[in-house]
Amino acid sequence: MRAISMFHATVKAGSISSAAQELGVTPSAISQQIHSLELFLGTSLMVKVGRQVKLTEAGERYFEMISNGVDQIAEATHRLRGHRAATVLTVRAAPTLSTKWLLPRLGSFIGKHPQIDVRIDGTNEPTNFDREDVDVDLRHGEGRWPGLFVEGLAEERFFPVCSPSIAAAGSLQPADFFRHRLIHSVKSAVQWNHWFATVGISPEQRWQRVLFDRSHMVVDAAAGGLGIALESNMMMWHELRDGRLVCPVPNPPPITAVTQWIVCPPDRLRLSKVRSFIEWLRAERDAWLAEVAAAGS
Repeated sequence: MRAISMFHATVKAGSISSAAQELGVTPSAISQQIHSLELFLGTSLMVKVGRQVKLTEAGERYFEMISNGVDQIAEATHRLRGHRAATVLTVRAAPTLSTKWLLPRLGSFIGKHPQIDVRIDGTNEPTNFDREDVDVDLRHGEGRWPGLFVEGLAEERFFPVCSPSIAAAGSLQPADFFRHRLIHSVKSAVQWNHWFATVGISPEQRWQRVLFDRSHMVVDAAAGGLGIALESNMMMWHELRDGRLVCPVPNPPPITAVTQWIVCPPDRLRLSKVRSFIEWLRAERDAWLAEVAAAGS
């Protein structure tokens, strides 16, 4: 391997002296290694032309065959050395899940795994694992992605919420909602039409509404008193716990769904950083579900 690396460096540098300076060795050391490689292969690889070197036909073929492999080894070595052996975990997560659920808990993962540098990529775009450098995708959807490891993060409850300045908890009936502006999350798995059908109401007129394409904007708008929102308890847990959001109807119908999924290629599960992150997610999920059960929300 030493002889191969010196041959490769000499071809790239164009001369033995330049390669020697780059590698920090003497020109004679490089000449000896290349000579040993030629003896091993049984053919001449290069000849000197003045201060430069010129590849023989066999040398050109050999360099072409080994070049990509040597470059990849050099790049891998450079990356590992540059990161001082740190491990980078790249997680792609939908903006609302990142903001409302993942970020408030992330400190505990970092505290338990200080050797892992975490990179969060907040987007709704599904990951192409063949082309993108992403380890785990926390993906919103229905959970049907063949060929990938897929595990539901948690079962969520969907119910109406508003600021206490709009209505007190349990103070309204579903028919009263049409006197208020209704906040829509256009990408939510549960929409207002579904909720009204579940409670047996058919709206006879168009109601006032405001629409957002991100659930975290819906939650913030509702907490700010803009109207009544229909959202997942997972995405608004802190606002519910702190009393900034309340459910304005008594005994809302039990509408549940799993909309957030842990997704990655099966072979990524062999990586310790990925296993550690998924195990941490499960523990955080279980702790959150216990908190929800204790609060009855």
